[in-house]
Amino acid sequence: MAEGAVDLAELAKSFKKFAVHGDTKASGQEMTGKNFVKLCKDCRVIDGKNITSTDVDIVFTKVKSKSARVVNFEQFKQALKELAPKRFKGKDEEEALQETYRLIAGKEPANIGVTKTAKAGAVDRLTDTAKFTGAHKERFDETGKGRGRAGREELPDTSGYVGAYKGAGTYEEKVKENQ
Repeated sequence: MAEGAVDLAELAKSFKKFAVHGDTKASGQEMTGKNFVKLCKDCRVIDGKNITSTDVDIVFTKVKSKSARVVNFEQFKQALKELAPKRFKGKDEEEALQETYRLIAGKEPANIGVTKTAKAGAVDRLTDTAKFTGAHKERFDETGKGRGRAGREELPDTSGYVGAYKGAGTYEEKVKENQ
């Protein structure tokens, strides 16, 4: 390897990480256009002046097979070879390509700007079971745990006693006393 040359294994590792990002069915052998643009943005290949996301899309379309929607690692390297001279103007082609590889090698997808779940006061207030009233209050016990079916339906009392009988459950004790 030449002085300052980037290890292609590191580049392949980054390719694979970006190829599977956001796609549970991806094998890591092929990368979609969306993930290629994400790689270029996250690794700062897209600088907004020399290279834009439109340029990246055009190069992606150029290197992929006619009917395919993905590129393999060899096509990925070809795309970088086309982008490198645009990104690093004033450097020779091989030096620009090595600089581009250096930007990408060892990187992985960033989750910056991803929406996080909001923990707002309104959500806490609306999900606090202690503040429930009416029929909804019946569905939870004192700790806030749901009662399940007993909280949703009126289950029949199968104890054998009349509903308003005050001495329910005392028969067994009376029988035991008499013996």
